[in-house]
Amino acid sequence: MQLVTRSGMQWLSEAASSPEECRSVWLDNPRRPYTLPTGGHFDVVVVNQRLGIETYDQLRRNFLPMGPAMVDWAAKQVGFFLPPGSEVRFEDMLSDAAAEAIGYRYLSEGSHVVVPGPFPLNGDRYTWLFAPSRRPETSPARTAALAAMLVATAELIARVDRHSEQYPKDNPLPLPGASDARQG
Repeated sequence: MQLVTRSGMQWLSEAASSPEECRSVWLDNPRRPYTLPTGGHFDVVVVNQRLGIETYDQLRRNFLPMGPAMVDWAAKQVGFFLPPGSEVRFEDMLSDAAAEAIGYRYLSEGSHVVVPGPFPLNGDRYTWLFAPSRRPETSPARTAALAAMLVATAELIARVDRHSEQYPKDNPLPLPGASDARQG
């Protein structure tokens, strides 16, 4: 779990309709989630938890450009923050790369997102996977990296699921040499 820096909190609160009220709420209770409008300071791509956690992990392990990412444990969803106005670019990249449709919701102008407080604790409904430490760069590389990794991760999950169907847990594949060891 990550914590938001003072600069990150400043950037997030600027998105609120009343930045002063948002900062006041967080100074009072830094664990408290807050509803922010999307489309002005950032857009958010929301995917199911399984796809989102694995995509986040792949982005992190491969050192790809990434903006803030959060999880809503109760709704089992992950939100990835993108630069505002990235929707067309994101959808074009996703449709060019994906063989099958990937389920997601794109939150832009006119939508809202509930973000974790700056200092959530383990067990809180909303937590940061990758907390904002400052105003993120508005690089199109973040959009491209997220689209590409969502496609790759969705394909990986589909392969894992097909493998699990083909080889159920109650009938595992024998390990090489396992039958010899039992007879020994």
